[in-house]
Amino acid sequence: MPLPRGADARFKKKLSLTWLLIALVTLVFLLTTTILLIGSYESKKKSLMETTLNLNLSNAERMSKTVDSLFRSMRSSLLYSADQISKLETPQPGAIDRYLELMRNSSNYFNSIILINADGVVLNNSPASLGIVGQPIVSPPVKEALRLKNSYLSAPYTTTSTGRMLFFMSEPLYSEDKGYLGVLGGTVYLQDFNILNMIFGNNNIDDSGSYYYIVSSEGHVLFHPDKERMNEDVSANKVVQKLMKGESGQMEALNVKGQSMLAGFSAVPANGWGIVVVSPVDFIQEQLMAHMRKILTYTLIPFVILLIFVFLLAHQLAKPFVFLADLVNRIGKDNMKVPELKPHWNREADLLTQAVVMAWKDIQKQNDQLAQEAMTDLLTGLVNRRSLEISMNQWIAARMPFSLIVLDVDKFKFVNDTYGHLTGDEVLRQVAGIISASVRPGDVCCRFGGEEFVVLLPRTKAEDAYIVAERIRKTLEKSDVPLAMRVTSSQGIAHYPTHGVSLEELLGQADRALYAAKNRGRNRTIIAGE
Repeated sequence: MPLPRGADARFKKKLSLTWLLIALVTLVFLLTTTILLIGSYESKKKSLMETTLNLNLSNAERMSKTVDSLFRSMRSSLLYSADQISKLETPQPGAIDRYLELMRNSSNYFNSIILINADGVVLNNSPASLGIVGQPIVSPPVKEALRLKNSYLSAPYTTTSTGRMLFFMSEPLYSEDKGYLGVLGGTVYLQDFNILNMIFGNNNIDDSGSYYYIVSSEGHVLFHPDKERMNEDVSANKVVQKLMKGESGQMEALNVKGQSMLAGFSAVPANGWGIVVVSPVDFIQEQLMAHMRKILTYTLIPFVILLIFVFLLAHQLAKPFVFLADLVNRIGKDNMKVPELKPHWNREADLLTQAVVMAWKDIQKQNDQLAQEAMTDLLTGLVNRRSLEISMNQWIAARMPFSLIVLDVDKFKFVNDTYGHLTGDEVLRQVAGIISASVRPGDVCCRFGGEEFVVLLPRTKAEDAYIVAERIRKTLEKSDVPLAMRVTSSQGIAHYPTHGVSLEELLGQADRALYAAKNRGRNRTIIAGE
């Protein structure tokens, strides 16, 4: 029997698979492309960063070896000349001056060379324009070289007379009977013409934004593309701190402008200096984006061809899954809840609908559960450290003043060691309950780790936070615990923005106040800075 016109229309509509197949192919393509792009992006990013870091490290090590060899050559030159001069019994007038002048001009190692006797008086100097022959030495580094009576290399320093940076290198002079005669020393002005400046003075930033700089063992800039930064103290830089410890390696770090840089660094054994070669991460990001655009260009044409083929193949088929596919597509994009769906007459469509609804609800349930577990400490039921940091960062970004209390249970290790970890856990749960009962509904109570808890009090001054902290401390001190001892706590308080403007500063200030409370006998509360 023929179907009614309306039923026939509905039948044809449900049987059509054209747009369903197109949507499925599109979805598969998008998911596959996304996975490929993410995988390619991460792989390419890792490769570029590793290559850049290795290249920067290689360049830094090569430059470090250059500086090391150069300083060893300078040391060898001084040592040889000192040995030759010390062997001269009665040098002719002007002979040593000519020798020092030849020594200075033949190598460009030193900007000036001086010969000093054991009493600290200049005997000869080159160039003659220095005019210090016969004068006693007043420079502290030179005096130190005389005092040590050994090979000496000063740290780079700035002269008070000229304001220029230099360092002093010297070798002692001894007679054949081991009598101390004085020192032969050379000075190198870092911004004047010499072999160091010839090699490192023309330091520029290349097209990729990469450059290098050299620091002293004290963390001061010696060579840098920005000449204004000469002698700048950069010892707070993490890379420079590693160099000051004599370490070499590679890492990602921020420069003084807050720009993320890939740094390769190498220490110079001969003088304790450090070479740092850096490249901006932004340049790598540009390369990655170009790589992603190229991949998309190559995959777009095959996708269009495939889509046309699917359209032609499914044109005559029914469309029983169109609504379901459109719904799944909107769920993925709009993050909406799955509505109640009517059963389909088509068995496959009905089974797929039920599977989608069940799977989606299960995913939502698992996501909700995971989200809750990720933000909660399972032992105490309080929020965990991650949730605390999110709240602090949000309040700091909104510039909302708040106080935080860092609480540490006194002698908790003794509790664990004496009564066992189960009893220790019970004590922690009881502490958490006391904290929660002592604060307002809008306050944040967190188990920070171990026996340490943190309480965030929004729009609360440090003095008011002290009252809350004391209430917690006193309640805990009087509470009944499953122990043959009293449980007490030490607490530190910090206030934003009074004691810091970042999460790290505030926690650091509160921690210091906490340890001050520990050092003063425990079972007390101290506000940071008091």
